[in-house]
Amino acid sequence: MAITIYHNPRCSKSRQTLALLEEKGIKPTIKEYLKDVPSADELNEILNMLSMEPRELMRKNETEYKENKLDNLALSRDELIAGMVSNPKLIERPIVINNGKAAIGRPPESVLEIL
Repeated sequence: MAITIYHNPRCSKSRQTLALLEEKGIKPTIKEYLKDVPSADELNEILNMLSMEPRELMRKNETEYKENKLDNLALSRDELIAGMVSNPKLIERPIVINNGKAAIGRPPESVLEIL
């Protein structure tokens, strides 16, 4: 069972989620998504697993959101995903993937549903 966490070590919720997985004896593959940016295809797949649209996975309070005009409601799904690839800081975190299912670790315990 390969579990992956899209992780930001500077984020407290991301650290808490990783610690929770490790407490359960799980050693996930850790993807530091700010360094190893997911591709548009990966993000599209994650969005599908989460049953979300791109804007739902975006951190809208980040300055990059407005600076890059991602608040424009006319933008397509592909344009929004491209915005996240160009500005990975906008991707909500942490995201845990397990066997074709995904969950956002906010709160960290929410990832337990997919284990």
